[in-house]
Formats: sequence, C-alpha cells, structure tokens
Amino acid sequence: MNNRFESFVNSIMTLNRCLQKLKDVEMKQFGLRANHTMCLYYLGQHSEGLTSTQLTELCREDKAAISRSLNQLTAKNLVYSDQSQNKRSYRTLHYLTDSGKVLAKKMDERIEEVLLNGSNGLSDEQRVVFLEAMALILANLTQYLNNYEEND
Repeated sequence: MNNRFESFVNSIMTLNRCLQKLKDVEMKQFGLRANHTMCLYYLGQHSEGLTSTQLTELCREDKAAISRSLNQLTAKNLVYSDQSQNKRSYRTLHYLTDSGKVLAKKMDERIEEVLLNGSNGLSDEQRVVFLEAMALILANLTQYLNNYEEND
C-alpha cells in the first residue's frame, strides 16, 4: 500500500508542477503570466461573460488572485467589464475584448497541441478511462473529506 500511496502522491504532485510550468512557458509567449491562463480560458468558453465569483469557482482560485488577474488582463486590453451594469463589482460581468478573443483562440490551439502531446501513446478509449478514473477519485476523496468534516 505504501508504494501505491507514494506513486499516487508523487504522480499528482509532479503532474501539478508540470502543468504550472506549461502554463508559465506557454503564457510567456503572449507576454502573460501562468495565473492568467484559466481566466482567459474560461472567459473564452463563456461569451455571455462571467462574474469574478464565477471565475473564482471555475478557476479554483481565491478572490484576490482572480481580482488581480482581471485587473492585469484589463490593463492589457484583453478583458473588459460593464461596470455600470451592476454597482457591486462581484456581480459585474467580464468579457474578452476582440484582442482577448484572438488570444483565447490561440490558447485553445496550443492547449489542444499540448494535450495531444501529453497523451501520446494513449488510445481514445484510454484517454476516456483515465479522465473518468480521475473524476471518480476526485469525487471519492471529496466525499471522504466531507464526511470527515461532518464528524469533526
């Protein structure tokens, strides 16, 4: 069992570091930082706009990090918001500018290339099984933690 634990933890930690490094390397090409990746990605997936609260949930980041990213992306003319729409900033919708949309499309192309490279040697069925297994592990661990917190 120790071997399984070590293998699982080391694989997840190494994969996370690899993903962070990939974000850093790929975003530098656009003059951006790794922490901008997921904001741009999700805004590109939601043309109807997203609030900072929605981005916080989707990106799994804290409010301050999302706020900083949105401010930086706005300063680079990649994101805009309709401040007059709502007086409370957390309800304000954020959108990609035309430049942001072009960048998001380039990012999508790079993401597809990186994913293909990363899953090289896996069949389509193996990719599906892998993602389903990861989702199940995550759901099981989340449930375990929820049960633990309820009994605490």
